[in-house]
Amino acid sequence: MAPIKKGILERLSAGEVVIGDGGFVFALEKRGYVKAGPWTPEATVTHPESVRQLHREFLRAGANVMQTFTFYASDDKLENRGQTLKFTGAQINEAACDLAREVASEGDALVAGGICQTPSYLSCKSEKEVKAIFKKQVDVFLKKNVDFLIAEYFEHVEEAEWAVQVLKATGKPVAASMCIGPQGDMHGVSPQECAVRLVKAGAQIVGVNCHFDPLTCVEAVKLMKEGVEKAGLKAHYMVQPLAFHTPDCNCQGFIDLPEFPFALEPRILTRWDMHKYAREAYKVGIRFIGGCCGFEPYHIRAVAEELAAERGFLPPGSDKHGSWGAGLEMHTKPWVRARSHRDYWENIKPASGRPLCPSMSTPEGWGVTRGHADLLQHKEATTAQEMKHECDF
Repeated sequence: MAPIKKGILERLSAGEVVIGDGGFVFALEKRGYVKAGPWTPEATVTHPESVRQLHREFLRAGANVMQTFTFYASDDKLENRGQTLKFTGAQINEAACDLAREVASEGDALVAGGICQTPSYLSCKSEKEVKAIFKKQVDVFLKKNVDFLIAEYFEHVEEAEWAVQVLKATGKPVAASMCIGPQGDMHGVSPQECAVRLVKAGAQIVGVNCHFDPLTCVEAVKLMKEGVEKAGLKAHYMVQPLAFHTPDCNCQGFIDLPEFPFALEPRILTRWDMHKYAREAYKVGIRFIGGCCGFEPYHIRAVAEELAAERGFLPPGSDKHGSWGAGLEMHTKPWVRARSHRDYWENIKPASGRPLCPSMSTPEGWGVTRGHADLLQHKEATTAQEMKHECDF
């Protein structure tokens, strides 16, 4: 029999570093298995080999959480704005659980079932209706016996609370991760208050994911931690940011950037940026450290390598990666061999190679959120009249 793995709370309570995986939605869109726009995860059924391989690459890079590829896999999202699929939400979620478990069993990894924000909440559906949508996904996670649950990618703390309450009723460990920065949620609720509300709702792990770059997200979680401690509560902390630089973003994050989603590549963080991110996250007391959109396996490997001393081991993927470029000592060109040390890469200032491009952008800043007519969702395809209104905005 395989040895029983320590659970997520047991690991975090012992002070262990838990490394999450990366951004499946963006990674699989680039590989041709996810459609930008709906961003739904039917690839778990249509192309399971692509999902399985990406799980394996993150496992090899050092991740010890295999998060089910169930982002936007709620029934209302799967049929939003003209989306028509041959598969049910249950089929997609079950397949995602099976793939995550298969790969997790190949290493010391846990399986986390994830739910996220819904079109129904944006359209002002009731608490009862939104919770019923969450419960459909959670029922699958219980059937497949995932190790813990994550409510992630929530712009509004109210919806995140509802999600946590549904997850908490299962008896499994619950993490809650909001897609907010230091300015707080889309209704101006501070990170401190968001964290307190999530802990009171039942989350044992709180933090942020997506929408902002690593150091911005670390700052937001630092504020969350301050709020929880000031309230006399206890929690563990997590962070799974973007792999894109976002110094010019407003409260909405990277989706307001004019480059979103097809021209973000110039903003990608290097592996050396990830070393800094991992160290900063660790220094402020975050122990569940992973990535979201833009994170590829080499980014996660960099996180694992930076924290190898704390974890007590290097990831398998480091077999093909000399520490701080040491493998370049084997290069044929002497000027490249001269770059095979930490001081060079730690201080590199990468050029973009785009002399006519600005260093930063001006975010769109529509300023709309839940309750605004522009965010009401529907099953029918987006109409020509809607597109005209949006293009003329």
